[in-house]
Amino acid sequence: MVLLFNPDATADPSTPTGGQPMVPHGARGPGHLAFRLPERDIERWQAHLTAAGVPIEAEVHWPQGGYSLYLRDPAGNSVELATAALWGFAESPIPGDA
Repeated sequence: MVLLFNPDATADPSTPTGGQPMVPHGARGPGHLAFRLPERDIERWQAHLTAAGVPIEAEVHWPQGGYSLYLRDPAGNSVELATAALWGFAESPIPGDA
């Protein structure tokens, strides 16, 4: 499970918790979440995001290999969709592929 918090909604220490004061959480600044996806799915994700009206902030072809798409979630958190080569990994076989 991954939970992304809107930092503005979780920054108020007076939010009732039934105990200790609310600890501010939610990313600000350069923090982001990255999801690995198969290289063959990049174009499908680009089309899906465009059709949904989600702006792609950047598309990066990394010099060491790999490809990334950057976008924002509704709370403004940076989200990256990246291929395995970015981290020096080979593509994983996909179950059912022949």
